[in-house]
Amino acid sequence: MIFREKIVEKILLFCAGIAVLGVAIIGIFIFREGWPVISNTGIIGFVLGKDWAPTQGIYGIFPMILGSMYVTLGALMIGVPIGIGCAVYLAEIASQRLSTIIKPGIELLAGIPSVIYGLYGMTVIVPIIRDLFNNQGFSVLAGSIVLGIMILPTIINISKDSIEAVPKEYKEGSLALGSSHWQAIIKVVLPAARSGIISSIILGMGRAIGETMAVIMITGNSTLIPESILSPVRTLTGNIGIEMGYASGEHQKALFATGIVLFVFIMVLNLLAKLIPNKVGE
Repeated sequence: MIFREKIVEKILLFCAGIAVLGVAIIGIFIFREGWPVISNTGIIGFVLGKDWAPTQGIYGIFPMILGSMYVTLGALMIGVPIGIGCAVYLAEIASQRLSTIIKPGIELLAGIPSVIYGLYGMTVIVPIIRDLFNNQGFSVLAGSIVLGIMILPTIINISKDSIEAVPKEYKEGSLALGSSHWQAIIKVVLPAARSGIISSIILGMGRAIGETMAVIMITGNSTLIPESILSPVRTLTGNIGIEMGYASGEHQKALFATGIVLFVFIMVLNLLAKLIPNKVGE
């Protein structure tokens, strides 16, 4: 029996090692292909450069970094209040019957391909923005709205699980002391679940910053620094997705270098998702 347990343990260790090895191989490959361009251009020149002109050998991704940040922050401003509000409603207010109706819809939202979100943005959101603001419609705002919808399942599901994990005695004690149902949720339940809620926000941010297809379809893909939320913009993922199909030589390596910056962003977000909730939980 002990021998069988040892075998199972080794198999599980092997599976875990394969997962870590996969990430390591991807990281090594991206750094090997992209680092020469960063080395030639300089980290500051590459990251803070404002011009992207591959035909002239000029590689500056600062407009794309700003584009990713603007679209992601906009998505969080839309998705976080709605997502946390929905999680509170499902966990604390909705009846069991209603919850079983709403939850499959949220899970379905997570399973919709990103290209469908992009099509929806092109045919519905972009025309609305065009009519309201008398511009082309493809903008930071359009990307933020679509990404805000896309990150809802991540924020709702994780926040809901965190709220439901709060011991019922906390809420019951608050009610026994005279607080209303809403006061108990705001003052007791949500603070107790804050570590999980923060995790959901950080993971939602990672989902937004890593999205490609939908962003390409609705943001306008301009390599200029955006002046407002109505300006067209190109993100880091969009830059790679648009140009990798025809890039070659140094241009292709510059796109891999863009992938390095994106890879670092995602790694930092994952690290924050691990560290910040633990600190908040203390």
